[in-house]
Amino acid sequence: MKIQTHIDHLDSYRLYLKIIAATREYLNGKKYLEIDLPVLSPALIPESYLEVYETEFRYFDTKKKLYLTPSPELFLKRILAYGELDCYSLGKAFRNSEPESKLHSGEFTMLEFYKMHSSYMDIADELLGLMSHIASKLYGTNHITFQGKNISFAEWERMTVAEAFSRFADIDETDLFDGSRFMEQATKKGYITTGFTYEDVFSQIYSQEIEPNLGVRGYPTLLYDYPKEFAALAALNPDRKTAQRFEFYIGGVELGDCYSELTDPKEQEQRFQGEARKRRETGKSDHPIDKGFLEALKYGLKECAGIAIGFERLAMIFADISSIDALKLISI
Repeated sequence: MKIQTHIDHLDSYRLYLKIIAATREYLNGKKYLEIDLPVLSPALIPESYLEVYETEFRYFDTKKKLYLTPSPELFLKRILAYGELDCYSLGKAFRNSEPESKLHSGEFTMLEFYKMHSSYMDIADELLGLMSHIASKLYGTNHITFQGKNISFAEWERMTVAEAFSRFADIDETDLFDGSRFMEQATKKGYITTGFTYEDVFSQIYSQEIEPNLGVRGYPTLLYDYPKEFAALAALNPDRKTAQRFEFYIGGVELGDCYSELTDPKEQEQRFQGEARKRRETGKSDHPIDKGFLEALKYGLKECAGIAIGFERLAMIFADISSIDALKLISI
């Protein structure tokens, strides 16, 4: 591994800076407050699907483990609980043990914003406005071209996860939300299910059969209402089978993850314990759970929603390039 300089990326980098400026202009105009956050923390939100970077503070005999934050969520939600204000962060995030590729980097830029007294569908409206604003600033239009296809930001293509599995994977809603029936359908389709969980197999089918079909029909796709097993920190819907969560796609590329925030500290602590257990079972770093986050929930987090966006990926779409590396002047 070596440090590389990419002066030939200068044009796309300058466009990237314009996208950053347009994003801040839109969010600041909507009265969101930008928060400057640390990237080191002694504790994290446990998330079983990702690995983290570990480091250590040293001063003579004093030693303390620290972790590079995989998202700014643990800090921003303290602001939400104690300050009750719409806010955002645009900065670095870090995720270990992920392969370097056109869409992945261990160190990346994340845009995360939260809106008080709102639900995930309110964020969907805000997000569509943001993308329209960026397109207007860059090209003077409400649409862009990505990899030869026109994408309009006039509206969303909206689709539930259940609708997507029925349409693209031929798995109906009854089978999707029943673990044993789902595994039977997956086996019939040729997927290996022995030794794998429902979540594992769901993710296989999702990546192979669902994602390539999203955001390819002239509009960005809003895919919403995921099974409760993928609730993360999201509130559940009244059906108790699905979470108030969406992801959005352009050209088959996943760009962001949003949900109505879970505000019940007891349920959140139970989910944290479950995620921490999964981390131990899969051999991931057994970092401390961020109990300060739980204290913030106990203080009283009001109804709110937020979204995390891989910002280089979003910029890649607007710049009509096929790799996030083309936005970088320096890489390793």
